[in-house]
Amino acid sequence: MASQPKNVGILAMEIYFPPTCLQQEVLEAHDGASKGKYTIGLGQDCMGFCTEVEDVISMSLTAVNSLLEKYSVDPKQIGRLEVGSETVIDKSKSIKTFLMQIFEKHGNTDIEGVDSTNACYGGTAALFNCVNWVESASWDGRYGLVVCTDSAVYAEGPARPTGGAAAVAMLVGPDAPIVFESKIRASHMSHVYDFYKPILDSEYPVVDGKLSQTCYLMALDACYKSLCNKYEKLEGKQFSMTDAAYFVFHSPYNKLVQKSFSRLLFNDFLRNASSIDESAKKILAPFESLTGDESYQSRDLEKTSQQLAKPLYDEKVQPTTLIPKQVGNMYTASLYAAFASLLHNKHNTLAGQRVIMFSYGSGLTATMFSLKFNEGQHPFSLSNIASVMNVAEKLESRHEFTPEKFIEILKLMEHRYGAKDFVTSKDCSLLAPGTYYLTEVDSKYRRFYAKKAHENGQVNGH
Repeated sequence: MASQPKNVGILAMEIYFPPTCLQQEVLEAHDGASKGKYTIGLGQDCMGFCTEVEDVISMSLTAVNSLLEKYSVDPKQIGRLEVGSETVIDKSKSIKTFLMQIFEKHGNTDIEGVDSTNACYGGTAALFNCVNWVESASWDGRYGLVVCTDSAVYAEGPARPTGGAAAVAMLVGPDAPIVFESKIRASHMSHVYDFYKPILDSEYPVVDGKLSQTCYLMALDACYKSLCNKYEKLEGKQFSMTDAAYFVFHSPYNKLVQKSFSRLLFNDFLRNASSIDESAKKILAPFESLTGDESYQSRDLEKTSQQLAKPLYDEKVQPTTLIPKQVGNMYTASLYAAFASLLHNKHNTLAGQRVIMFSYGSGLTATMFSLKFNEGQHPFSLSNIASVMNVAEKLESRHEFTPEKFIEILKLMEHRYGAKDFVTSKDCSLLAPGTYYLTEVDSKYRRFYAKKAHENGQVNGH
């Protein structure tokens, strides 16, 4: 039996997002929206999306295969594989089973775990399952592997610019460079209809945008208060925003991230935390008597707290926003794409620092948790993780599509959702070598994928 593992956490990461995207500014003009509505109003720069040859399964296959190859991890060394996704391709067959193709050919079919589903929270549930497994008596000494994968698409209308798509794969084990502080964790769960997908023959959700934003902030408040209390009991001192170097938020759109961080500042003010100086107290004093509900609706509070939080936001949050602003809402992958942005921007200075993560899934599930960074040993070092993910190059090598082309693709995908008996164009010219893509769905709804060869031509049909 393996000895009790220490410093359990994330050893390695890989991110994949489609090479196809759309500038928000161009979409704004096409939609006849007021200038700045998507770019300033939502805080988004660009939106990634899947074409007919990509979906959540192909993105997962790509991310997992790439992680195993680039970190030289033997597929036999994976003992648990958990997937978080809210993109339903099948109501009984989990995405995890598709990923088994990678492991079966190496003779490893002894892998626990299936998919976790609850809006954008499934990836966090999958990650906790893997961490808990490694920390438990059930652990057999092998690695856990977590995949967060989603394609966020919306019907025509105001929510459409908040789409996105990506898959993030994370390797979990002991002696990690990214360690879970498992005692510093707080959840808030409740029953709400803020965003849900009851229409089974459509990919599009039913959304109450205003309610969803309020639910997000309520969950954030509840988690933060609870986390602060737990920290105080554990450490015997108060927790405030200054006790973490960075804060990473689930990012449906960047404007909500800005609001969320300023909300933590308001929380610290109400708790009389040391992070709030006298001048800030004076400015926030008029808002002290607001009830919870009033505080969520107060535009004045929102504006004032955002202005006060801006210098701290630039330091503690802005480095996490690169991929979410460039790719959009990736549902379960969103929080971890923001985390990948932090590793990309700050990998040289993270060792010894703490980061607070906030995961939210509509309906409603939320957890705030703490991670600590160590430098780690190659290949599982922070600098190597950043170099493997290669974020800047992936963003730069994308292809921009026109809104007309984007809408045409969405129409085709709508038509194909839940359909059978079709072959895709198999056009993988825009895909990087090593990328998996959908080739056909047969008359029995079975899906088939191939992998783009590293030379010319196609290879590895599954």
